[in-house]
Amino acid sequence: MGGNAVLQSREGPLLASLKESVINFETETLVELCRNYLELGLDANKAVFEGLIPGMLEVGRLYEEQIYFIPEMLMCAETLYTGLEIFQPHMTSSVQHAKGKILIGVVEGDVHDIGKNLVRMMFEIAGYQVTDLGRDVPMDVFLKTALNEDFNLVCMSSMMSTTMYEMKTLIKNLKEKKPELKVMIGGAPVSKLHAIKWRADGYAPDAQKALVVVQQLLNTIKLINEERRL
Repeated sequence: MGGNAVLQSREGPLLASLKESVINFETETLVELCRNYLELGLDANKAVFEGLIPGMLEVGRLYEEQIYFIPEMLMCAETLYTGLEIFQPHMTSSVQHAKGKILIGVVEGDVHDIGKNLVRMMFEIAGYQVTDLGRDVPMDVFLKTALNEDFNLVCMSSMMSTTMYEMKTLIKNLKEKKPELKVMIGGAPVSKLHAIKWRADGYAPDAQKALVVVQQLLNTIKLINEERRL
């Protein structure tokens, strides 16, 4: 078996172990796994996006299903950030050509912010500058912040069918006052069809997809700006 094949055969189990260490908040085990992973010369980006982040996404699911609670969430997050501190000096940014400023928040009336926090974390790891308004954000605060500061993208979420229509009104107001501003939406009751009907520029069902959509949207903005300068 060649050297690359040997590394690949060891990479998969290590990624799975990184994920499990986050889920089980085993910080000491994670530190050892991170060091072993780097000593093998494996890709730090892959460790984060295919090991640590999937672990935290699973933690979010466990929290939503009330299997995990706030103490477990905090311990898992501490384990995650320990791994990030180890890997970040070895990471290469795959989004340098698309970096931008992002505003994110949960719409008014909704206090569910686990998904939003995971999305924010993904953006920050990828190198974006993120302003987080938190949860249950009044519409006037969302509007004022989005319109008065120089953001490339506004991301909003709702986990409740009773509050998701706040996004429709917010998008309408944003597009009327600042039509060039890109908007992405997400949340359990939200679908791609809602995004189309409400004139959102993007939709993502989860944190990993959100990062892909953001890259696409900000690349589009960059291309438009370059064409205008020609």
